[in-house]
Amino acid sequence: MTIKPLIILPDPILRQASKPIERVDADLQRLADDMLETMYDAPGIGLAAIQIGVPRRVLVIDVSREGEEKQPQVFINPEIVKSSDERSVYEEGCLSIPDYYAEVERPAVVSVKYLDRNGKEQTVEADGLLATCLQHEIDHLNGVLFIDYISRLKREMVIKKFTKAAKSKAL
Repeated sequence: MTIKPLIILPDPILRQASKPIERVDADLQRLADDMLETMYDAPGIGLAAIQIGVPRRVLVIDVSREGEEKQPQVFINPEIVKSSDERSVYEEGCLSIPDYYAEVERPAVVSVKYLDRNGKEQTVEADGLLATCLQHEIDHLNGVLFIDYISRLKREMVIKKFTKAAKSKAL
C-alpha cells in the first residue's frame, strides 16, 4: 500500500466529475487500499479517489472512533437512491481543504446503492456521521465541495486563502 499525495484547494481537479468504474479488478482493489492508507495517514474518515488525482467513482470511509477497531469501507460507483426530509447539521472538514471546518446541513438519513470491493451490489441505509460522510464523499465524485454549502462570502474567503497559499508554495 502506498500513501498518495492529496490534491488541495484550489486545484481544479477537485471540480472534475469522476467517471464510473467499468469493472472491479486487482488494480481497483489496490487503489482502494492506497486510498485507505492515505486516509488513515492524513488522518481522515473519508476519501474520494479524485482527492488523490484519480477521477474514478470510488471512495473509502471509516467512521470508527479512536480506540475502536478500524472498520474500513469501500464504495464503488456509489449513488444516493433515497434521502430523508429530516435534516442534520455536522461540522465538516476536508482533507483537500486542511484546517478549515464549517457547519453543513444535509439529509439526516440516506440510502446508498454501491458495489463493494468484490464487485457485489450492496445498499446501505446510513444515518448520523456515516450519512454525512457518504454525502460529502459522493459530492467529491460530482465535483462538489462542502464549502459549496456555506455562504458565498465565506466560500470566497476560503478559496482566496488557499489560492494565496498555493501561489506562495509555487514561488
